[in-house]
Amino acid sequence: MIVVAKIGTSSVTGADGSVDAPAVAKLCAEVAAVRSAGHHCVVVSSGAVTAGVAALRPPGGRPTDATTLQALSSIGQHRLMHVYDEAFASEGLIAGQVLLAPLDFGERRQYLHARATLERLLELGVVPVVNENDAIADDEIRFGDNDRLAALVANLVGADVLVILTDTAGLFTADPRRDATASLVEEVTEIDAELERAAGGPGTRGGSGGMASKLAAARMAAWSGVRTVIAAAARERVLAGAIACEPGVGTLIAPRARTLGARKLWIAFALPSAGRIVVDDGARHALVEREASLLAAGVRAVEGDFAADDAVEIVGSDGAVFAKGLAGLPSRRSASWVGRNSRDLPPELAREVVHRDDLVVLV
Repeated sequence: MIVVAKIGTSSVTGADGSVDAPAVAKLCAEVAAVRSAGHHCVVVSSGAVTAGVAALRPPGGRPTDATTLQALSSIGQHRLMHVYDEAFASEGLIAGQVLLAPLDFGERRQYLHARATLERLLELGVVPVVNENDAIADDEIRFGDNDRLAALVANLVGADVLVILTDTAGLFTADPRRDATASLVEEVTEIDAELERAAGGPGTRGGSGGMASKLAAARMAAWSGVRTVIAAAARERVLAGAIACEPGVGTLIAPRARTLGARKLWIAFALPSAGRIVVDDGARHALVEREASLLAAGVRAVEGDFAADDAVEIVGSDGAVFAKGLAGLPSRRSASWVGRNSRDLPPELAREVVHRDDLVVLV
């Protein structure tokens, strides 16, 4: 079995923002136990930016601009890895740092290269410790809490289970900080809008995610056929319990029977949408039932400003998003293609608004 364990910023850093060595040591000991049981394990760890803030102590506290946050991540990353190196060494293991960016999942060559590297590390008996390549990435700092990155890594390595470790016991029926009657949701078979609303709210100190971010990652993993467990990092034997599906270990999100490949997973969940395309019922039927490309004749309106190859949401007449894809036509030329038959389009424009190879149906 291959296990991906993601741990959040609040679980690996202390009150002052520095790396929490005992917390990292606990995780590494659990990873060692999982490996002794015959499983492979990949760790996805947040905490670099917060560790950088603690080391530099910039005036005014934690900055908010992306450039400074990226600089701080370069300060904190090697401090974080130093703690992991020592903790794994005490367990007789070697850690290997792997820094990834979203484009590593969107381009086939990069995807295969990243997968081969991780597979080779596992074959060598090394524990890969993955983080986002925040220091030099242009826009990827938005991933921040690494929840979605962990789901993409789970897809990349063909994981059986993704364990998202946080500072709460899992998903609750309400915010347990505000509602004493809130109870743990032990199993989720389908992530719907009501569940996402219940999970809304900001993350904890130093992190950029929250339970909503973790649910989004679990949804990605489910579409990859990966079981997800959201659990407390402080719980004893949490990784072993998650692997064994022990009752009460956290919130288990079941995988879907229908899965997506890596590229379509990236399109559906990793790329931000630049706009929306509103389609009629006939076009919706063709996309959902026949897995066809989206043609201009079925488009009723466009919203937002997008170029060819930008990600766009596809919306039905009811206003609900049911698909996502890469636009083949730019919104600035919408007057020349919306609602028109393909044979009537200007010759320089693509024949498909969204080609079926670049389209993901989400219902």
